[in-house]
Amino acid sequence: MREFQSLLYIAHGTADESDALKQALSLSQRNHASLKILVVCPEFPNDFPEYKRKYEESLLEQVNDSIRKTEDHFSLDPNQLSITFEILSDNLPSIQIIQHVMRDAHDLVIKEAESRDTQGGFKAIDMDLLGKCPVPVWLCRPIRKQEGPVRVAVAIDPQSEEVAAEQLSRRMLQLSHSLMESFSAELHIVSCWDYMLEDYLRHNVWFNVPDAELTQTVIHAKNEHRDKLSNLIEQSGIKGAHKIHHLRGKAGDLLPDFVNHNQIDLLVMGTVARTGIPGFLIGNTAENIVQKLSCSLMALKPQGFASPVKYE
Repeated sequence: MREFQSLLYIAHGTADESDALKQALSLSQRNHASLKILVVCPEFPNDFPEYKRKYEESLLEQVNDSIRKTEDHFSLDPNQLSITFEILSDNLPSIQIIQHVMRDAHDLVIKEAESRDTQGGFKAIDMDLLGKCPVPVWLCRPIRKQEGPVRVAVAIDPQSEEVAAEQLSRRMLQLSHSLMESFSAELHIVSCWDYMLEDYLRHNVWFNVPDAELTQTVIHAKNEHRDKLSNLIEQSGIKGAHKIHHLRGKAGDLLPDFVNHNQIDLLVMGTVARTGIPGFLIGNTAENIVQKLSCSLMALKPQGFASPVKYE
């Protein structure tokens, strides 16, 4: 993960954010990267201007206290950390967060996922960042209590015809491999394929396609998809142990179940379907997936993604 040199951590200063804060501090120390902590809070009422400074000071103290506890708990060296602070008072802060990214050239946003019911998914600010932020976004949830290593999965679509999508897939593989090494984790590479017309063509009186011929066609589609996936993995240059899961069906249906069944702690995936289209926020398949996730998510966008948010 050495490509990340300027981290932006989004804090609220009012809740336990130790999981996301641990990732931000650890990543900053390992990469000798700068870390800005942006404390996001609601706008303070104009009715009590004399208390605004105290309000902001209390938030900063809460964040500093969380940093000290996290450093002690995980044996982090504060002398190896370069941390700055800024307060953002806004009732709808996602646009300003993205403008901070653009203004200060941050290359990763780390944030505790907003709480939601047990069905998983992400709320408004998180969804805005996933769709509009031009750099990778890491939405953290607590690591599941389980024996064994942390489990990282990366979702790859090897069949996209866009050059930018192929580049993104290689980058996601490399980043996931780096995460695996950083956390001594298991790496799971998952890709979904299907032959959409099989059910329609098989035993259809209008077409009368021989079963054997159709079966061979489906097998060919499966093998072609797997070959493209293998080529992408080889091109990415990743080494070491990893598990490949070649699943038949729609990614929107299969990935959330795969994450739960395999107790995945972090899913790495792309969240934008096309490049260079301002306002094209998040693909339907990606949105269906993330709204069913109960694990942490690191979302990347292809090179050339044009954020609809502007910074003057």
